[in-house]
Amino acid sequence: MIDVYSWTTGNARKVYIMLEETGLAYTAHPVNIGKGDQFKPEFLSISPNNKIPAIVDRDGPGGTPYSMFESGAILMYLAEKTGQLIPADPVGRYQTIQWSMFQMGDVGPIFGQAGHYVDKTGGPEHAVAREHFVEDARRLMRVIDGRLSDNDYIVGPDFTIADILIWSWCREPEKRGLNADDYPNFKRWFATIAARPAIAAVDKVCVEIRAGRDVRRDP
Repeated sequence: MIDVYSWTTGNARKVYIMLEETGLAYTAHPVNIGKGDQFKPEFLSISPNNKIPAIVDRDGPGGTPYSMFESGAILMYLAEKTGQLIPADPVGRYQTIQWSMFQMGDVGPIFGQAGHYVDKTGGPEHAVAREHFVEDARRLMRVIDGRLSDNDYIVGPDFTIADILIWSWCREPEKRGLNADDYPNFKRWFATIAARPAIAAVDKVCVEIRAGRDVRRDP
């Protein structure tokens, strides 16, 4: 059983999707970041950087409970735990890690800043910053679209944690000043993943989480 302490953001959805895809039993516990739950001592004990998501694996290494924070690290851990969604061969494995780092180091931070300036700071005094981050978000979309021009998924023919990590930050591109129609390969890939049963299951989990209810799942 995995205990997930999180909310309903893109980073949170990564972990829920991973758990649904791998079939691990889990309980999702709401951490309402709008109310400051991420600063409570009990959450800081497992996520000292006061960021969601965080997990506790009751059957961690050596059969003892093991806590983790940082969504990318969590997905790598769960991939290794289950032997799923990361290739065994070194080339595929490091391709997956490489594109996972691309999400953590580029897509997440830049899309986050673009979303901030497009959605929340519309005044002319922010025009330079808004233009900078939106243009960089467009550049990253071109990278993703180009990668998908001859690949079904980010790493090739198979769905991996790299797809989960990147996809979760690509929802509602218009909030980052992006138009999905400009990136046809991306649009095809996004729709393919959106149709996976795990996505619909996670949408239902997020409804319960936003209502402040724990969710027990045994996919």
